[in-house]
Amino acid sequence: MQVQSRNPDLSPSKSLGLLRLSLALLTLGAIAWQLRIGLSLGMDPVNFFSYFTNLSNLLAASVLLVLALDELLNGGRLAARPGWQRLRFRSIANMLVVGLVFAVLLRDVDLGALLPWINFVLHTLMPCALLLDWWLRPSSADHGLEISAKSLGLTLLFPAVYLSIVMLRGSATGWYPYPFLRPDQAGGGMAVSAYALGIALSLVVAHVFLRAMARWRLRLSSSPHPDRSQ
Repeated sequence: MQVQSRNPDLSPSKSLGLLRLSLALLTLGAIAWQLRIGLSLGMDPVNFFSYFTNLSNLLAASVLLVLALDELLNGGRLAARPGWQRLRFRSIANMLVVGLVFAVLLRDVDLGALLPWINFVLHTLMPCALLLDWWLRPSSADHGLEISAKSLGLTLLFPAVYLSIVMLRGSATGWYPYPFLRPDQAGGGMAVSAYALGIALSLVVAHVFLRAMARWRLRLSSSPHPDRSQ
């Protein structure tokens, strides 16, 4: 005797789409809320968007929103395209570094007007949720995510451009988004370079880790399961 589902229209894919949609809207709402607070305190909006945390969360939430709507309205056809899988992969890699850098370098730093719940969403919830999302729905093929100079270079491209702009702007204005990027606080230019190199290495590790996770997950899902019907 078969037990009918109480809601046959809510498939696992639809459920994942709804969870993705909820997380994306929560994150975008958190960024908008914190931006409103910053503007009310006279913060330069350019400074707000000079934080790697805000940019990475904005990118990851936007990708998640598109994939959620695609899953719910289009059957996930867009998500199957290699370009979207590459963008999703690299947005998750960035978010893993956001969580790691916060935990290692910024946990005891005064966060100013950053609200605790927004801090939790941007630095903890999103990295963990995106890692789980990658485990549940990994890329079905390498799609340019192989471990090669070109692939790793593309993973490092956005952070490298970000760092270059931030450091050039900081040298001109005296404002830096993070204390480990300020030469006078970090211990000099060599110390800043060491921090930058460490973060770059963490991105490489995130790239390798996510690719290995996807391959392991796909291997598990494709392995034969024992017959449990007896």
